Amino acid sequence: MAESIITVKNLTKKFGDFTAVDDISFFVPQGEIFAFLGPNGAGKTTTIKMLTTLLHPTSGGISVSGADPKKQQNEVRHSFGIVFQDPSVDDELTAFENMEFHGVLYNVEKKLRRQRIEQMFKLVNLWDRRDELAKNFSGGMKRRLEIARSLIHRPKILFLDEPTVGLDPQTRNHIWDYLRQLNKTEGLTIFFTTHYMEEVEKTADRVAIIDHGKILTQKSPTEIIAENNAKSLEEAFLNLTGKTIRDESSNAMDRLRTQRKMWRR
Repeated sequence: MAESIITVKNLTKKFGDFTAVDDISFFVPQGEIFAFLGPNGAGKTTTIKMLTTLLHPTSGGISVSGADPKKQQNEVRHSFGIVFQDPSVDDELTAFENMEFHGVLYNVEKKLRRQRIEQMFKLVNLWDRRDELAKNFSGGMKRRLEIARSLIHRPKILFLDEPTVGLDPQTRNHIWDYLRQLNKTEGLTIFFTTHYMEEVEKTADRVAIIDHGKILTQKSPTEIIAENNAKSLEEAFLNLTGKTIRDESSNAMDRLRTQRKMWRR
């Protein structure tokens, strides 16, 4: 097995009395496509924020590309690209300007930057649209631009938080074709969350399922389906996490109330 590029040991994150992530441990080998699944409010986004230096853990250890996100933030940030669930392109810039600005932020040398911009645009079929304003792009085109932008500095890891939410099946399939190609040709490690279980079955090498802040299982999709006597990953997921509808906003409000109490003290 390849060396782990992400290692998490006994990771916990608390907001006052509320435990969002509860003593979880997992690893991701270099070059793996790893799916991190869970219902709304299960602890997925909190975990990703700790992996990507946006939150500090309450306890436990994290290593991303051999660095500690709490103590070596710059090293960790240069090792990954990230595509958030909510759109993050600058609509008032052209597609090329979005890429150029991101490359400058990462100190990519100009000649290499221009080569990489062309390479990534051609990969996601946007080279002919590079001089158009991003505000005129469809949702799928903006997502493809975000993926291209996140890879301009040649990261070792790509974090994707529900990268295909709201996209039509054709666009979703094309995006995963691009990502699988990058994983194969550049050895890119992909860490993603999604609610589309068929994407996970087709794409992920391994899956971790988290609920109420705890990891319930971490195996290949085939193994999870088999051990839960299920016909699909979606059925196995429901067997593990239940069929009750989750209200993520109520969990967020609980955390906000807890934080307000802490600030008043």
